[in-house]
Amino acid sequence: MRDLFLIGFLFSLFAMGLRRPFLMVLAYIYIDIVSPQRLTYYLLNTVPISLIAVVAALGGWALADDKRDSRFTARQGAILLLLIYCAITTYFGADFPVEAKDKWDWVWKALAFAVFLPLTLRTRLRVEALLLFMILSLSSIVIVGGIKTLFSGGGYGELNLMVNNNTGLYEGSIISAVAVAAIPVILWLMKHGTIFPPDWRVRAFGLGLIFACLLIPVGTSARTGLLCIGLLAVLMLRDVKRRLLYIGALAVAGMAVVPLLPASYTERMNTIRTYQGDESASTRLAVWKWTLDYVSSNPFGGGFNAYLQNSLRYDITTVRGSAHDSKVEQKVTTDRARAYHSSYFEMLGEQGWPGLFLWLGINIAGLLRMESLRRRYRKADDPLHWGGQLAGALQHAHLIYLLGGAFVGIAFNPFLYQLMAAQIGLDTYLARRTREGRQKAMPGNRPLRPSTIPPL
Repeated sequence: MRDLFLIGFLFSLFAMGLRRPFLMVLAYIYIDIVSPQRLTYYLLNTVPISLIAVVAALGGWALADDKRDSRFTARQGAILLLLIYCAITTYFGADFPVEAKDKWDWVWKALAFAVFLPLTLRTRLRVEALLLFMILSLSSIVIVGGIKTLFSGGGYGELNLMVNNNTGLYEGSIISAVAVAAIPVILWLMKHGTIFPPDWRVRAFGLGLIFACLLIPVGTSARTGLLCIGLLAVLMLRDVKRRLLYIGALAVAGMAVVPLLPASYTERMNTIRTYQGDESASTRLAVWKWTLDYVSSNPFGGGFNAYLQNSLRYDITTVRGSAHDSKVEQKVTTDRARAYHSSYFEMLGEQGWPGLFLWLGINIAGLLRMESLRRRYRKADDPLHWGGQLAGALQHAHLIYLLGGAFVGIAFNPFLYQLMAAQIGLDTYLARRTREGRQKAMPGNRPLRPSTIPPL
């Protein structure tokens, strides 16, 4: 039944896309996030639906879409430059050419689509539709994980998210970071959405989805998710009116929730303070140190999957007994070919200092631009106030993602570049609306009658 539902849903989406080409873009977003071909037992797992969707999206835009308001921005140019640089390191400087091309096969698609996607986001409806598809696609994973967490408690490496492997968004630490990063966008859709106008049903679903997002770090026992929740709580201080009441409510909620958490989760969270005794944390530190040593003699990096050559040796310190009668034990551990476990060290080790600085520049530019928009349209009586609120939500989501990226390698995950595309689309749309408003305000200009149905 699940296979038939997924096939029917995709077929319907493609069929509607023949009339509305932008729906082909949304179909690719859904496929990119959910990977339905990995959830089925027949047909979809033998058909290149991702390739079909991207060809349909590009073809629909090129042949039938209105391009009058499309703009190519500096950030798109920077992403294109990163794409070209990664191609050079893959084909001319990779330490492991075959393994590098395996990762390149999906990275170039994520970067290329990130360059193309903002060209299609000409209206508020399209920006909102993109974000809605991202959230609803993500919810298909998050809701399943939340339900399983409620009934089983989950556990590190034990929460099954519909697939048997943990690649893409189905990996525990990645889905934890992305789920928490999605919460600011969910809150915006609950308040300012127009596709599903805010009412009690939208608010109820939104609150339930937020609850599921917060359960994912518990179910996966991912320490990354706990740090992301902490940052989310701090960022929300910017928007709440009664901050003391908000802080008090957080404290009460924290004290009420902690006793209800499964023991496996609290034990793993305690390793944040005693990282010397945790093999996973010690491995991270050892890999990061190896990466810094590696780029000191290879400043342009080693191409994708360059970590395969690392050889690590680190000490694990364990304290046993009570405070008055404790015994410290040290164990020397060796390991090889351990992944970076950090987006920043992933970029540094694979693309070197130029790639890292370019990637950081793309991200920082987006954060600064969203802050500018948030401040410009912060007045409640501004007709574009919704845009300022959305800029703040996208900025918060981006910051949470980047914090999660400090502890898991998601520098090239498509979800990040879809967020960036939404930022670029919002920026260009608000700039156009502001110019139109100024032109209408000029003497002698007759105001245009607004369309009752916004174009998709």
